Amino acid sequence: MTDLWRLPASDLAHRIRSRQVSAVETARDALARLDAANPRINAVVDHRPEEVLAQAVSVDATIARGEDPGPLAGVPVTIKVNADQAGFATTNGLRLQKDLVAQQDSPVVANLRRAGAVLLGRTNTPAFSLRWFTRNGLHGHTRNPRDPSITPGGSSGGAAAAVAAGIGAIGHGTDIGGSIRYPAYACGVHGLRPTLGRIPAWNASGAERHVGGQLMAVSGPIARTIQDVRLGFAAMAARDIRDPWWTGVPLDGPPVPKRAALCLSPDGMAVQPAVQDALRDAARRLEAAGWTIEEADTPPLREPAALQAMLWLAESRRGLNAALRQEADPDASFIFAQMEEMCPAPDLNAFMDGLQKRATFVRLWMEFFERFPVAITPVSGELPFRDQEDVESPEAFRRIMDAQLTQVGLPLMGLPGLAVATGLVGTVPVGVQLLAGRYREDLLLQAGAVIEAAGVPTAPVDPA
Repeated sequence: MTDLWRLPASDLAHRIRSRQVSAVETARDALARLDAANPRINAVVDHRPEEVLAQAVSVDATIARGEDPGPLAGVPVTIKVNADQAGFATTNGLRLQKDLVAQQDSPVVANLRRAGAVLLGRTNTPAFSLRWFTRNGLHGHTRNPRDPSITPGGSSGGAAAAVAAGIGAIGHGTDIGGSIRYPAYACGVHGLRPTLGRIPAWNASGAERHVGGQLMAVSGPIARTIQDVRLGFAAMAARDIRDPWWTGVPLDGPPVPKRAALCLSPDGMAVQPAVQDALRDAARRLEAAGWTIEEADTPPLREPAALQAMLWLAESRRGLNAALRQEADPDASFIFAQMEEMCPAPDLNAFMDGLQKRATFVRLWMEFFERFPVAITPVSGELPFRDQEDVESPEAFRRIMDAQLTQVGLPLMGLPGLAVATGLVGTVPVGVQLLAGRYREDLLLQAGAVIEAAGVPTAPVDPA
């Protein structure tokens, strides 16, 4: 019998719905894979097998009654530890929150349940979910299953590492500065940062997000196939009025010309030759499928990235620094110190000016997408970083920040981005980032499917 954990979510849901295999069999297989692979990578930091099996029993009972179990019928899905899941601590990688047990599901978690997903376990994140690496003092260090010498990415490093290792078919992630796109890139899988307001998310366990978080933070899916990204996205995006930013826009927009901009060095960022090779390769794959490709530069990213950091830090200086001192996580303390040095404290006028300037950048990007419905850009200017490289020195941190321009610059405008894995450079994954206008995730998925189909399919790996 096929190892069920190897199968994509779309295949699993079909088999379970048609009773070729039961949700309980699938859950047991997923739990066995977790037990086998997770000790080597520490991607899942909390799971309860009896609850997993109880969810699967419920899915099978729904099918037995002749009722619709949902599009994710019995599919094992992981949830990041910064999202409320009833009965579990929303730790956000913090010792301070190890007892912060959620009393209700976040909207995105509730949507996954309603879609029939079986919630397999909780995945790791760095402290405060703010790094492109995944380590904290509460849950420990997550390793990249493809190559432990490189980062699994962050902050959804646990989610991407789990998916890459076959621990669940879809991983829930969050992204305010690359936290879905970069882990997907580093682990050689696919990850979608949706448009602001697409996927409802809110944690009843904590205070309202600050204005920067409200404007830029989103939840989204990580998966091994583009079809599974599409499936997870549709399930997560269901209506939930608890998130006032949620917007009920159709998931598919009107047809547009198959035209893409190839952006080899967005806003002048330095890009390694191996990354540029991947960009050209992706462009050729699209061109072979009838797309028109034109080299072009993007609208501004550097100033949006600076404004993004200003909005983050204005809030942390107002209250988060006390939690930083109390948590005393050495990685987080170092990272915040570097960011504060790079970003002087704004006065009220500078803060208001930044919010006002946001409209200009949104306009410039929307005008760009009128010319080019899709843009092909680097996920990062470099191949995945050596693990923990960002805390080695201030110089290393600054270099990494420069290389992540396309991660940090995009969220200020609330735009969607899709990280598409395209191959390996030795043992190190490489890929591209596709960008499109607001609420045009359908274009990203369409182009991503073409790029995926012309390459080697992404399959789960045994952790190194």
